[in-house]
Amino acid sequence: MKKVLSLLVAVVFVASAAGVAFSAPAQKRTSSKAKAEKVETSTFKPFAIYLENASKDNHYAPSGWMGDFGDLKLNQACTETPRSGNTCIKITYSAKMTQGAGWTGIFWQQPANNWGEKKGGYDLTGATKLTFWARGANGGEKIAEFKVGGITGEYPDSDSSAIGPIELTKEWQKYTIDLTGKDLSHIIGGFCFAASKDDNPNGFIIYIDDVIFE
Repeated sequence: MKKVLSLLVAVVFVASAAGVAFSAPAQKRTSSKAKAEKVETSTFKPFAIYLENASKDNHYAPSGWMGDFGDLKLNQACTETPRSGNTCIKITYSAKMTQGAGWTGIFWQQPANNWGEKKGGYDLTGATKLTFWARGANGGEKIAEFKVGGITGEYPDSDSSAIGPIELTKEWQKYTIDLTGKDLSHIIGGFCFAASKDDNPNGFIIYIDDVIFE
């Protein structure tokens, strides 16, 4: 196994509509309680979102495309100098404002396309952080936010945590989202990034690898 991974707000984004706003109004949270798939053990073991393309140890799906989703290309089998192993994630952002939003992002969700309207997610109780590696093709790429959780709806994420803004370098750098003290009993939005045209007028190419709850 490989080595153990604000413009965006903690709300559900409607990625299927052409006019998605950067700060979508929060949906009313209900008292419905979802039961997430249990991951916790007596000692929390690393739980990966991405290790290698098509790895059986990967969890969550990069299905929650937001904002100018038409400006994005995603390659989960990129072989351009991965951090470790044979592949990494490559994200290309054109900044053409295809949907007129001026920003974009992707949520890794469980199950796919779950914006809190159905049961799912994982119980990650025991995890204290999410770590991941990232780099830019040229350096200077600006990411508004990397995030865990924050999806609302009838079955919302139980908590959220984020880091950002972050300016990437050309070299792989390790980043950590602190989850200490967070309620991780129901997390359907395992990982997310958001970036804007204002910060990246010419778009960007970025790479992500080894996204792991620890």
